[in-house]
Amino acid sequence: MFIAMNRFKIKPGHEQDFIDIWKGRDSYLHTVPGFKEFHLLQGPSNDDFTLFSSHATWESRDDFEAWTKSEAFRKAHASAGSRKDIYMGPPQLECFEVVL
Repeated sequence: MFIAMNRFKIKPGHEQDFIDIWKGRDSYLHTVPGFKEFHLLQGPSNDDFTLFSSHATWESRDDFEAWTKSEAFRKAHASAGSRKDIYMGPPQLECFEVVL
């Protein structure tokens, strides 16, 4: 298995805006071979930001990479920059091979 996570730093007071963006979007993940599950995680807050992470589990790295090159990926991310005002910079991608 393979896990792809994006960390997002969201400006204070915009946490629900961020959650609503994710609730309202169609990710098209269910149409992509190798996709297993997705979770949006809310982490700690401080005076500067609240940490969120998107967590997607895939059968393999190859399946994840195929997703990033697919039409479904382009559709899912078509409006990704529409609310730049709530982010403290771009997301940080972290990828992991499951070893146990």
